[in-house]
Amino acid sequence: MKRRPTRELLDDDLGTPAEIAESLADLRWFNRWFGGLSTTRTLFETAAHVTGQNKFTVLEVASGDGYLMQTIANDLADNGIQLDVMLLDRAASHLPRNGGMPKVTADALSLPFRDGSFDLVVSSLFLHHLAPGQAVQFAREALRVCGTAVLVHDLIRHPLHLALAYAGVPLYHSRITRNDAPASVWQAYTVDEVAGFFRLAGAADVRVQEQYLYRMGVMARKPQ
Repeated sequence: MKRRPTRELLDDDLGTPAEIAESLADLRWFNRWFGGLSTTRTLFETAAHVTGQNKFTVLEVASGDGYLMQTIANDLADNGIQLDVMLLDRAASHLPRNGGMPKVTADALSLPFRDGSFDLVVSSLFLHHLAPGQAVQFAREALRVCGTAVLVHDLIRHPLHLALAYAGVPLYHSRITRNDAPASVWQAYTVDEVAGFFRLAGAADVRVQEQYLYRMGVMARKPQ
């Protein structure tokens, strides 16, 4: 199945506030029941095991409203892993209006932080929005800003995954999601493609795990 770049409506806020809110609610539903939370949680647990650390400073890139990281941080705290998270998104309107996590508006391809500012740089369902050259650029920036590793959760491009995305269309609350769910699969990458982006960007080691329902978890270590 060849990758086909496809416009996603949520990327450009092409909807009413109610439609956007419904689409974000769909995303929370996807992440809870179809592998997003479990894949991201596993990535942090792997990072803790590999490094021997139980406390991390974290930058989440393309965070949206911060629901995913807030949920993960609460879950991991119960298991003795502490996350100190900053949220980053290109649009201030995507970020939460309130909440305990600091937040910043910035470009993911030109992160406004010094080298090694955070232990971990994390992204969820973001990489597939980027063209290959941009994906490598993001990988370089994320590796620069992290002190330990970059953690990426994303979709895996596969014909059966695309069929499932179309089959779920009647269940989605928002017309935005009805467009964006299949579009996301069309322009998602394979495991080998994502690993290749981080190797081109200079990662010292790239570990990729295939997870539940065509999700991937990637841990790319920063060169020492």
